[in-house]
Amino acid sequence: SVLITGEHGTGKEVAARWLHAASTRADCSFVAVNAGGLGEGVLESELFGHVKGAFTDARADRAGCFELADHGTLFLDEIADMPLAQQARLLRVLETGEFHPVGSSRARKVDVRVVAATNADIARAAAEGRFREDLLYRLNTVEVRLPPLRDRKEDIPRLAALFLARHAERGMVRRFTPAAMAALLAHPWPGNVRELVHVVARAVLLAPSEMID
Repeated sequence: SVLITGEHGTGKEVAARWLHAASTRADCSFVAVNAGGLGEGVLESELFGHVKGAFTDARADRAGCFELADHGTLFLDEIADMPLAQQARLLRVLETGEFHPVGSSRARKVDVRVVAATNADIARAAAEGRFREDLLYRLNTVEVRLPPLRDRKEDIPRLAALFLARHAERGMVRRFTPAAMAALLAHPWPGNVRELVHVVARAVLLAPSEMID
C-alpha cells in the first residue's frame, strides 16, 4: 500500500494515477473513491458492493470499488475522514484480500493495490483515536509526501507553461511577460497546483493579446 500526504491541491490523485500507470497493473482499472465524503452505509456499499435485497433500494447486485479494481489500483482519497467502522473492514480486506458484499455471506477475493491519500495529520488522528493505528501502519508501507507549491517555486514556470499550452487553443495566448511570471512566483498559492491551473485558465480567457501580463 502507498500513502500520499499533502495539502489540498498538491496533486495527490495525479500522483496516484502516475503510480498506477508506471506499475505492472497499468493495463487494469484505476478506481477512485472519496473515502471521507460518503455516509457510512453508502461508503460500505461503494467499497464492497451489495447483493439484491440487501436494503430497500438494492434492486440488483452491484459490484463495489474493490471488485472493480481487481488486479488494478484503488485510490482512497481523504482516508483520514473514513468512519471507524469502515476502517476495520478496510483493514481486514488489506490483510486477507477478501471481503463480503453488503447482504452476502459469501466472501470474494481480490488482488488490489491500495493507494490512499489525505491532507490531514493522520499520525495525530491515530494518536487521538480518530484513526486506527494498525490501519495506518498497513497503509503507509510507502509514504509519499507532496510539498506545497510555495515550497517548490522552481516548478512554477514549468507548470505554468504546461497549463498555458493546454489552454492556448482557447485563444491566441503564447507566453507570460516577465512581470506576469514574477507575479506568479511571488504568490503564496494557498490552493497549490489546483489554484495555478485555474489562474492560468482565467488569464488565457481574459488576456487581450498573445501575452499574459
